[in-house]
Amino acid sequence: MRLEYTAEQLEAIAHDIRVDVIESLHCAGSGHPGGSLSIAEIMSVLYFHEMNLDPANPNWEERDRFVLSKGHAAPAYYAALAERGYFSKELLKTLRQIDSPLQGHPDRKKAVGVDMSTGSLGQGISAAAGMACFAKRSSKDFRVYCVLGDGEMQEGEVWEALMAAAHYKLSNFTVLLDNNNLQIDGQVRDVMSVYPIREKVEAFGWKVLEAGGHDVKALCSALKKARENTETPTFIICKTVKGKGVSFMENQAGWHGAAVTDENYETAMKELNA
Repeated sequence: MRLEYTAEQLEAIAHDIRVDVIESLHCAGSGHPGGSLSIAEIMSVLYFHEMNLDPANPNWEERDRFVLSKGHAAPAYYAALAERGYFSKELLKTLRQIDSPLQGHPDRKKAVGVDMSTGSLGQGISAAAGMACFAKRSSKDFRVYCVLGDGEMQEGEVWEALMAAAHYKLSNFTVLLDNNNLQIDGQVRDVMSVYPIREKVEAFGWKVLEAGGHDVKALCSALKKARENTETPTFIICKTVKGKGVSFMENQAGWHGAAVTDENYETAMKELNA
């Protein structure tokens, strides 16, 4: 079932996702804060407004599918699943621990609600395209959503997936780009520029939209346009801030993957709960 939360409710869920991310990463003592915090609104809108899901029946054949291609942002993914009711929020405190279903990257064989194991950059969008292709060829009504990283676009496999999805006219496929402009080694444009993104993706045959990645109303509007597009797959460039919501993490490449210490935790939680 699709939920239709208000903008205020979606913003509140995004806030809770950020709190969950910091909590779980602090317990883990390692992980990826920056790119998890930057997709909180995207995950909130997908799981509480856009996608047709049933947490009580996670393997329902008609459910919409979601693939986190930038698998290192798993803390935000797990937080969204917990908020939506797939499992207890207490489980988030076991992130990255031995025998926990919530590993550092999503594992569909362990974590309830995960549709695809990801982590090797570029493979997630390829798998998502395959799911959308299956749905089209099988006359299934479900849609497929994929969150992609901008640094991840340096992988050649991403462009193969874009080409294939356009060729097969996968109008049931929507990609949301977490365009925070940073990757582990610094600015995306300095490491290996993928710009101009819009023109390149349009040249591959996609409908391209742009939206503020922290503006829930803009995200809802863009996703509605994607559903209404029956000719091509849709690519939404979401302008985001890496580390959004925690001042000392914002726009800092060093927080791509770093431990949340006790001091970091206290400061971050004070800011988030202010």
